[in-house]
Amino acid sequence: MTSFKIKGGTRLKGEIIPQGAKNEALQVLCAPLLTAEPVTIHNIPDILDVNKLIELIGDLGCKVEKLGTGSYRFTASHINIEYLKTKEYRKKAGALRGSVMLLGPILARFGEANIPKPGGDKIGRRRLDTHFLGFQNLGAKFKYQADENLFFIDAHHLKGCYMLLDEASVTGTANIIMAAVMAKGTTTIYNAACEPYLQQLCSMLNRMGAKISGIGSNLLTIEGVEKLQGTEHTLLPDMIEIGSFIGLAAMTQSEITIKNCRIDMLGIIPEIFRRLGIKMDFRGDDIHIPAQEHYEIETFIDGSILTVADAPWPGFTPDLLSIVLVIATQAKGTVLIHQKMFESRLFFVDKLIDMGAQIILCDPHRATVIGLDRKQALRGIKMSSPDIRAGVALLIAALSAQGESEISNVEQIDRGYQDIENRLRKLGAQIERI
Repeated sequence: MTSFKIKGGTRLKGEIIPQGAKNEALQVLCAPLLTAEPVTIHNIPDILDVNKLIELIGDLGCKVEKLGTGSYRFTASHINIEYLKTKEYRKKAGALRGSVMLLGPILARFGEANIPKPGGDKIGRRRLDTHFLGFQNLGAKFKYQADENLFFIDAHHLKGCYMLLDEASVTGTANIIMAAVMAKGTTTIYNAACEPYLQQLCSMLNRMGAKISGIGSNLLTIEGVEKLQGTEHTLLPDMIEIGSFIGLAAMTQSEITIKNCRIDMLGIIPEIFRRLGIKMDFRGDDIHIPAQEHYEIETFIDGSILTVADAPWPGFTPDLLSIVLVIATQAKGTVLIHQKMFESRLFFVDKLIDMGAQIILCDPHRATVIGLDRKQALRGIKMSSPDIRAGVALLIAALSAQGESEISNVEQIDRGYQDIENRLRKLGAQIERI
């Protein structure tokens, strides 16, 4: 187990480029399994979860060629479906939540699959019902073998249909789309997720020969086709990294420019940070955050305390609520953080309280943060990273704190953030991996 040793209280300065989007990568990397032709993907982040998925795709028999930094060519002309029955596959897929995204393409092209109950962050229940209900609507049959934690799916006769999703699940929508692109007839998905990453996947599939309309809305229509072809695709910059760097600049009173942000795809994210009092300038496609001595949280129009809550796109992403919570600890004002989607994601606040933050954990979903307005700096402590997003929030807190902090279990951070300590050191951060 590795740790970060951090000396906080240093102002940072410089430019930083966000990595390719992790959450997009976990979807589009599975799409090459839909065709025997080569598919080239650029701007792939070099992070643990993505590398594990690439390895798993290679184990299935897909030819994986690294063309350069962040660029790969995938040729899935000889897939070995028998690999799905091996213990090695079950072990690898069970340790990676993103492995569930293999199902849609494999079912569409080969008609059957099995998968162990996937792993991932320990942030509460993350059910897979939307995925399987969608497959069932298309005509798939499945059973869950509880003693081995295995899902078995038979999908040899997928047929298009109308379906209303029980929730606007991003991965669920993506998986159903990939299963439906080669189903017979027309599939209509209502209450579909419409995140930028979903839009990217749909546009990529259309370039491969799929017929998807309604992209960017919650009503998608998919006309099934006989086969798909190869294509080339470039991932968006990671909006969670961009939000993390905005929070880092605010907490450390630093002047930072975030390069190549695809601001047009960030939705409400910049506005939420502005409501927290953070100043930022858009310079072309870059976001410049000036050094700020103080920032003040807005209230609602009637003067009541601001609430920041997660919601399906175009609402605010749940992956940035941990960052918002940390930022609020040194703001002037009070904010209620409402994490609706996951019941265990706010439990990391006990570490922030130990650092001197004023936070009331109301219940597993809500926390009230009373900003210190920099009248009292956070203090460095020893702590452990519970999941990817909380880990980076604690890292930002440590970089702003007085004294030395140590964060253990940073493998969790590595799952979502590429070479983070070296990139932060280039901004002047005093951080060491031990």
